[in-house]
Amino acid sequence: MRLSAYFLPTLKETPAEAQIVSHRLMLRAGMIRQSSAGIYSWLPLGLKVLKKIEQIVREEQNAIGCHEVLMPTIQPADLWRQSGRYDDYGPEMLRIKDRHDRDMLFGPTNEEQITEIFAGSVKSYKDLPQLLYHIQWKFRDEVRPRFGIMRGREFLMKDAYSFDLDKDGARRSYNKMFVSYLRTYARMGLKAIPMAADTGPIGGDMSHEFLILADTGESEVACHKDFLDKDWSVSDIDFDGDLGPVVDELTSRYAATDEKRDAGAEAALGDDLVTARGIEVGHIFYFGTKYSEKLGAVVTDKDGENVTVEMGSYGIGVSRLVGAIIEASHDDNGIIWPESVAPYKVGLINLKVDDDDCTAACDDLYAKLSQAGVEVLYDDRDARAGAKFADMDLIGLPWQLAIGPRGLKNGVVEMKSRKTGEREELPAEAVLAKLAG
Repeated sequence: MRLSAYFLPTLKETPAEAQIVSHRLMLRAGMIRQSSAGIYSWLPLGLKVLKKIEQIVREEQNAIGCHEVLMPTIQPADLWRQSGRYDDYGPEMLRIKDRHDRDMLFGPTNEEQITEIFAGSVKSYKDLPQLLYHIQWKFRDEVRPRFGIMRGREFLMKDAYSFDLDKDGARRSYNKMFVSYLRTYARMGLKAIPMAADTGPIGGDMSHEFLILADTGESEVACHKDFLDKDWSVSDIDFDGDLGPVVDELTSRYAATDEKRDAGAEAALGDDLVTARGIEVGHIFYFGTKYSEKLGAVVTDKDGENVTVEMGSYGIGVSRLVGAIIEASHDDNGIIWPESVAPYKVGLINLKVDDDDCTAACDDLYAKLSQAGVEVLYDDRDARAGAKFADMDLIGLPWQLAIGPRGLKNGVVEMKSRKTGEREELPAEAVLAKLAG
């Protein structure tokens, strides 16, 4: 993509309303613009990152046999009345009426909707277990939206739901999703610590939040210090095997959100206790028959007896992850994207656009990188070199390539790692081999 033809409205000054790093940098980097309080438009650069994150989440859900569906944003209130949550959920739920005066709502979550779908479709234990998910926009009418997309009112979320014949099966589904989440976050360059959590309006008696430690986290959390250096690599896990021991080991150390903290347990830990602030990027729940019983999700077992299915739900904040990654990976100059979610892998800078040789060399390298499948943002604007470098640092692409008259004379391209700041001069063919390899 040529930057001269791209829609990238960067800002030199930080807007006054932006209180945290991710909000400031997303506005300055031209990723989002506010539409109204807590609601944002996603501009091309921001949308590319959002789609990269969404695809990683999708791939990891598919990898454990979770099947994608798409449910509506607007749901009938009667479903929520059946579950008992319509009045219980509170003012965060946007309640509306259609033209026929029927009560509707903009879904904050989908337990009722998916349970109705399951109840009308599955009747035998032979069709269990089932894992279903979708990635859809949600709305929760926060009383005080703040921190940009981190605590907005409209957000993109992956929510999945498990249906099992009994508690043992439900726990296996829970464990599978637990480990899948660790693998999902690791692919994004994040360390998300699983912590015992409150179930809130979802309900149930077992729940874990996945949190990234950051000063801008919304709540104080506590954990054993071993979590800070723990290796969360689970890429070689066999999801068809027994994941219970894996999850038990991962949760054997103390880790709790603010609602679940235990003063006695923390006192016993002494110097091994770490307190910090955390950003929630995922939340999983086991709630048994809370919804299936009220919404008629019943199957026959092998003896022909009716059994109410056991359920769990599993959420990942897809849009929130964009901000969380920035909070975890930035410096004074801007964002530092991990390659897996970067909008472009490479930023190519033409240092002298009025020099025919420079332009020819840049055009040639741009074409070759693109043909090799490398995503490139090519800064071919007639602008000062300093402004081009500043913009590339701001938007945080993993690699920067600069071509100018001096380097061209010596037959080299300057290559910079955004993460480390290290620079090296290489022939164009070596750059191509390194980036396309």
